[in-house]
Amino acid sequence: MAEHNNLYQNVVYYDLIFERDVSREVDFLVAVCRRYAGREPQSSLEVACGPGYHTRALAQRGLRATGLDLNGAMIALAHHKDAIAGVEACWLEADMRQIHLSEPVDVAFCMFDGLDALLTNADLIQHFRAVGASLTKGGIYLVDLTHPRECSFWHYTPFYYAGARDGVSAEIQWATNNPRYDLVSSVAHVELEMRVNDHGQTQVVHDSAKERLLLPQEISLLAELSGVLRVVGWHGDFDLAQPLDDSPASRRMIVILQKQEAINK
Repeated sequence: MAEHNNLYQNVVYYDLIFERDVSREVDFLVAVCRRYAGREPQSSLEVACGPGYHTRALAQRGLRATGLDLNGAMIALAHHKDAIAGVEACWLEADMRQIHLSEPVDVAFCMFDGLDALLTNADLIQHFRAVGASLTKGGIYLVDLTHPRECSFWHYTPFYYAGARDGVSAEIQWATNNPRYDLVSSVAHVELEMRVNDHGQTQVVHDSAKERLLLPQEISLLAELSGVLRVVGWHGDFDLAQPLDDSPASRRMIVILQKQEAINK
């Protein structure tokens, strides 16, 4: 499984760039549970959680919230930010293909393209099975991905992110190498550059990783092949009224999966 190691080890600068108000996204997550599962979630699992912005927000709302990430530095930062916020969530340093919870949760979610680190169909099926085993009966799994208009076999839109706080500024240019997805594997080699000014001290960090392009029909098929999840909805933004389509209002590709009774006993 690939990841941007240089970027993710610079957790302070990562947090500076990507920390944001996630209340709208958390509201949507709760609304999804009401619509598709018919109940209020009492517990959650964030996959590829990074600093755990959504997990922390859910813990503040009273949920039994767990965040999982492969990167130990991100988990350490999540603990630190918990202490500052005065909340307590559970944090696990683990592979998203091998999830072991003490008890199942009502909703799992993977935000901001975390799923594209799984490069093969076998990886994705294993992951879906691990998530399914971690959900309560009828539980929901929400996956947030880049809209296909931004990333396709013919085009990869470069992304720019920036942040500043307390005399430190940082910015990331994502996809500096004009990446292209391989037509057979659906995998691209993506490079990025992070520039930092830390109280006058500047540095440039270069990084790269492989990313998997995922399209709606293959997500549906791989979920079905897992034997425990199936797709029940698509949305184009963190808004139940916004379908996944090619309109300007459809900014993301958000897939809603639900736990099913196991097909393969």
